[in-house]
Amino acid sequence: MPKIQYRDIRFRAGSLSRIEQVNDIIKEYTEQGFSLTLRQVYYQCVSRGWIPNSDREYDKLGSLINDARLAGLIDWDAIEDRTRNVRSVSHWNSPQDIIESAADSFHLGRWDGQPYRIEVWIEKDALVGVIDAVCRKWDVSWFSCRGYVSQSEMWAAGQRIIGREPLAKTVILHLGDHDPSGIDMTRDIQERLTMFAGQEITVNRLALSMAQIRKFNPPPNPAKVTDSRYESYVKEYGTESWELDALEPSVIVGLIDDAIPAFIRNDDVWDARAELEQKHIDTLHLAAKHWAEVVGDL
Repeated sequence: MPKIQYRDIRFRAGSLSRIEQVNDIIKEYTEQGFSLTLRQVYYQCVSRGWIPNSDREYDKLGSLINDARLAGLIDWDAIEDRTRNVRSVSHWNSPQDIIESAADSFHLGRWDGQPYRIEVWIEKDALVGVIDAVCRKWDVSWFSCRGYVSQSEMWAAGQRIIGREPLAKTVILHLGDHDPSGIDMTRDIQERLTMFAGQEITVNRLALSMAQIRKFNPPPNPAKVTDSRYESYVKEYGTESWELDALEPSVIVGLIDDAIPAFIRNDDVWDARAELEQKHIDTLHLAAKHWAEVVGDL
């Protein structure tokens, strides 16, 4: 885990104590297999009572973490910016290497023979890294809405649904903030996706709900007065709002992990697909291991 010093920075005792707390959070989540965004680290500090919940404190923590990384006190890999990524062409040293990689990437459609097709839609692009593994585990598609979904992406989703097996019913599991727009986004997805798909689409709001807020107690924020849906939101929920990022990553993963099995209606078919998939993976690994012999036969 790289802690690399680029600058010599002197910190006050209070700042060093906060850096130690941040490293404790990083260690805790690294052991669970998660990396974090700055906003997730911030909400962990808030929920543990270490700092108040305010934009000023968020900016202060961001500046402190930035300096601590430059000073070699916080791991550069531990905090991610999931909205900016470099893309490049893959390279291989030999055909054998690509077969090994292909073996690890080989998947059969686990939902073939099931009556449902599940997609997980999440409001925040920064949380895609949290749900990646659990969605792969259940072989479901996942999508970052980045707020209200653009018309182009919503139309493309409708066409994707149309192209599926006619007897398979699509269900969207939606996770979003509990604020005036975040609540409304679930309705918007259901209405526009139904229009573009030409069939009734079920959208289950998986998070955030008031029941979850009461259970997990994430720190609140004032609901945005400038949001056009503010008045109707306040009448039902009051003046406070809550961000999905404030939930611990393990909670978000658990919500998805608990919801998906209910849509698997034929366990025997599911298990048979899993066994066949593993058989093909083993065959690919075997071909890679004996690549020289395969080339000789060709």
